[in-house]
Amino acid sequence: MTSLCVRFLSPTTFPSSSSTTPKTWVLAAPTTVRVKVEVDDGRLEPRVEEREGYWVLKDKFRHGINPQEKLKLEKEPIKLFTENRIYELAKMSMEEIDSSKVTKDDIDVRLKWLGLFHRRKHRYGRFMMRLKLPNGVTTSAQTRYLASVIKKYGKDGCADVTTRQNWQIRGVVLPDVPEILKGLAEVGLTSLQSGMDNVRNPVGNPLAGIDPDEIVDTRPYTNLLSQFITDNSRGNPAVTNLPRKWNVCVVGSHDLYEHPHINDLAYIPATKNGRFGFNLLVGGFFSPKRCAEAVPLDAWVSADDVIPVCKAVLETYRDLGTRGNRQKTRMMWLIDELGVEGFRAEVMKRMPQQELERGSSSELVRKQWERRDYLGVRPQKQKGLSYVGLHIPVGRVQAEDMDEITRLADEYGSGELRLTVEQNIIIPNIENSKLKALLEEPLLKDRFSLEPSILMKGLVACTGNQFCGQAIIETKARALKVIEEVERLVAVTRPVRMHWTGCPNTCGQVQVADIGFMGCIARDENKKPCEGVDVFLGGRVGSDSHLGDVYKKSVPCKDLVPLFAEILVKHFGAVPRESEEAED
Repeated sequence: MTSLCVRFLSPTTFPSSSSTTPKTWVLAAPTTVRVKVEVDDGRLEPRVEEREGYWVLKDKFRHGINPQEKLKLEKEPIKLFTENRIYELAKMSMEEIDSSKVTKDDIDVRLKWLGLFHRRKHRYGRFMMRLKLPNGVTTSAQTRYLASVIKKYGKDGCADVTTRQNWQIRGVVLPDVPEILKGLAEVGLTSLQSGMDNVRNPVGNPLAGIDPDEIVDTRPYTNLLSQFITDNSRGNPAVTNLPRKWNVCVVGSHDLYEHPHINDLAYIPATKNGRFGFNLLVGGFFSPKRCAEAVPLDAWVSADDVIPVCKAVLETYRDLGTRGNRQKTRMMWLIDELGVEGFRAEVMKRMPQQELERGSSSELVRKQWERRDYLGVRPQKQKGLSYVGLHIPVGRVQAEDMDEITRLADEYGSGELRLTVEQNIIIPNIENSKLKALLEEPLLKDRFSLEPSILMKGLVACTGNQFCGQAIIETKARALKVIEEVERLVAVTRPVRMHWTGCPNTCGQVQVADIGFMGCIARDENKKPCEGVDVFLGGRVGSDSHLGDVYKKSVPCKDLVPLFAEILVKHFGAVPRESEEAED
């Protein structure tokens, strides 16, 4: 047996609130508490091994594994790309594919390694394709190409800005996939390793490089992470067989737009002995059975070691993570089992020099910082330039919208777009002399406002059951309708962040919202099943982040508006319209 000691951080301390100087989030020096976690030495034996260039589960660890692990053993998913097997699959009819379990599993599961998600339940034969877009940075040429793809699919074709600064396009049919993959490569995009047991899109500051108050430009780091994860879009088998999905972000702003506390690995800017680098948070995740905030690893790495430590953390998770109950296979479960110090020791073993410095007490994120709004016209750090944040209602765009946004980016900016985790779009690098003309553009007046209502501004919604087979309820259209009705009942005077998610998988991240709505089956006044929501309250983002709690369960969607209005009045200072009118 191996004895491990777990180190706990002492309570966070901050400068006096009476100070007029900028306040910096500073962690007190770690205090060591000797808590022994007994871990059998055999538990630290890697459960996977490399065979012919691919990592597979060892024979001795295959008892009690979940169905997804069995499916990976039957056929290596990434080979659909690395060995060009997608071309054979794309030539088959859906009838041929469905006649065999192997090919049926290919289109329903293994193609997720290529970023393709079959919508068997609601859009049989149609796929959603998820891109890799590090830091949410995309070009007008890339966006135009994506628009050209969805345009051919008519009412089935559309695109979404996701909560990981990413594009998802819908309506794709399998025979078109080889040509689409080729087109993506030509414009510098990839969809590889964006689903199932892979690393998701690396998130960074959407204002990277243009923010007057940024700590560090996150783009070089998120680009390096994406290149490492996908082996420069060639496919990286070393990290394609994780026990479950895995999220990463690099923090570059005091606003924590990147939501570090809900990532499996988050890089927090910090200095140590005059060197710039990052403290590490690990283990944040959401799932139907458990949600957990990331915890400090008590580790600091220099900027040069961003990739080596990511590789070491991923290899620790790949090698030691459990592969039984899928609800207990995210990385935090491994951290719980080994203890933070035990997990840290395993990461250190996998570092190039088998060394890992202790965390720094000098983090650079300011604690007393009011999270800034990036919508509307905002000045850049570059003299004479501004960026414009467009509100994209629930992140949904059509092909013509994408074409028009790219025209604006080309005509008024530098041809670049930034996607945000709140499902909005930023056009950077606009000369101030062009702002007046840009603000007169019909798209900004009719579709994508720079000044949405307070409630619309804070709205996020997952795909919902219009396209997603997992979703219990429709989300996007309903979220817009509910806000429209609530705004007739109450007047809101301060921002309120509202997130909708169609099911307990919580892609809409309801636990970090001021008010969250999670789809469920409820019962109406006649006790009949109907679409409903569990209502969450009190989530926070930023340096004082914490997850919200369930406020009320199983509310029928048709009864939601009055409850929503009541919550806004009780907890967020909203004023009933009747009272407002009476005062007038």
